[in-house]
Amino acid sequence: MEYFLCKVKLSRVQDNGKDKMVTEQYLFDAMSFTETEARVTEHVAPSIDGDFIITSISRYKISELLLDAPGDRYYRAKVDFIYIDDKGEEKRTPEHMLAIAYTLGEAKKIVDDALESSNLDYEVVKIEETPILEVVLKE
Repeated sequence: MEYFLCKVKLSRVQDNGKDKMVTEQYLFDAMSFTETEARVTEHVAPSIDGDFIITSISRYKISELLLDAPGDRYYRAKVDFIYIDDKGEEKRTPEHMLAIAYTLGEAKKIVDDALESSNLDYEVVKIEETPILEVVLKE
């Protein structure tokens, strides 16, 4: 299974009552670009009035989703797993995780909690808020 980041341009009613063209980002799990496009259309069309344009679909590298906590923002964490190779040199293998949380601090705690049971050494190199509006998974 792969993850695909989809950018959709559509019209949304703003707080002042006027329509404005906005670009929203969604993350889907799918087997292909074609499946992703069909799922985006199926997911977005019922919730809007009018047309929309899928402006891009790209692969999104994530090794683990941490979506069990409450939150309203998605944070992407880069984690380096650290090990010593046969020559005694330190090596790092980067992985990316996506967590839902209300704040950056909460996201860091969620990532640390998910990794604490690991018997590998790791370092959380970076956590940043993403523009992802929703993660849409197959049921």
